[in-house]
Amino acid sequence: MSKKLQDATVADFGNQWTIYKKNESYYGSADCLRDIFGDLCSTDFVAGKKIIDIGSGSGRIVQMLLDCEAEHVIAVEPSKAMDVLKENLASLSSRITPLQITGEKIPSDLQADMVVSLGVLHHIPEPYPVVQAASKALKPGGKILVWLYAQEGNELYLLTFGILRKITTKLSDKTLLSLAAMLNLALDPYLFLCKHFPMPLRKYFLNHIARLNREQRELTIFDQLNPAYAKYYTKTEALNLLKLNGFKDLKIFHRHGYSWTVFGEKE
Repeated sequence: MSKKLQDATVADFGNQWTIYKKNESYYGSADCLRDIFGDLCSTDFVAGKKIIDIGSGSGRIVQMLLDCEAEHVIAVEPSKAMDVLKENLASLSSRITPLQITGEKIPSDLQADMVVSLGVLHHIPEPYPVVQAASKALKPGGKILVWLYAQEGNELYLLTFGILRKITTKLSDKTLLSLAAMLNLALDPYLFLCKHFPMPLRKYFLNHIARLNREQRELTIFDQLNPAYAKYYTKTEALNLLKLNGFKDLKIFHRHGYSWTVFGEKE
């Protein structure tokens, strides 16, 4: 069942990134990457390094890493979104190695300095083999940084959108696009309320959603309602994802009260 679910999720994201191709402004910026990294790891660490990005989609994170002066990025993306990535980053192709494979198939001889996987592992039904492959692909002392949906802080969201997802994951992309556009309209009054009242997920909406343009806001909604599989990690689960797969000196950051960024080092 998990293989079928994984294949469906890969297909969902392949379709999504052929609809939403642009990675512009704050959404695709080094500033956004710094926000995700928090105080766990300076993006200055990326400079001059060989980085593996697991789940590269349309190339957004790859672009961020290169903007932070990464020497080379190995972009791992199993879906047809790889064609979008190559198109978006054609001018930087000499600094990118595209691998159209799933994460557990990452070659073990890459000797990378760092692995990042941002917003991806929580969409993989069996993520442990992916994290194990990431460890093997790192040089001794190599770093890993992952970003995951959090269970803590999302209780009300999961109660409402969790129910809605049971329906939306079965909708066609065309129908889901229309729904995302309608929900996007509701964001304007909600953002207004967040500015003046302690609304649920207030920090997330003011520090992230408010910095996106309308198309990126719609993409964010579509992204929440589209994939066949999504897991929201507890703090313990987020730490164990790395701890039980060969990483030490773990640090964790509750980003805007709705997600976890976890940083560690290969043992």
